[in-house]
Amino acid sequence: MLLPDRNTVDRLLRHYRAQERTVLARPRDLSALRRFEDTAYTLCVLMGERSARAAVRAAERYVTGNRAPARPALEGLPGA
Repeated sequence: MLLPDRNTVDRLLRHYRAQERTVLARPRDLSALRRFEDTAYTLCVLMGERSARAAVRAAERYVTGNRAPARPALEGLPGA
């Protein structure tokens, strides 16, 4: 499995946290909310997770070097 660059994930995670604070401080700022959602989506894609919460947890583990065990492959799919 190809893993993302640890520095890129760290930078994106810090960016996510900063945007999270902005959205909490200015909940009606739709532009800030859109940027926050875009960053959350990028984290989901990089970390292979379906929710932002799971992606953030996975990114934090990955950046600190505490990798979670790999998920089992889906049966019945090509390459599984």
